[in-house]
Amino acid sequence: MKQNMGTTDRILRSVVAAPVFVILGIVTGPAAPISWVFYALGAVMLGTGLVGFCPLYAPFAFSTRSRAAASATRQH
Repeated sequence: MKQNMGTTDRILRSVVAAPVFVILGIVTGPAAPISWVFYALGAVMLGTGLVGFCPLYAPFAFSTRSRAAASATRQH
């Protein structure tokens, strides 16, 4: 998997989106089925933020990663 997420995208997913989804899951009640959806979305946001790869970006050849970072990785 080639990274397709930039630093800002990764930080926003890990530090903002994931906790918001977890909080939404807690607020809706741990037994509510929608809370598990929120927990799953939070886990996906955290996972993609940590790995740097978003599977939804791949089919569209979309990337938030800068060209300089991508070329620096290819040189090593």
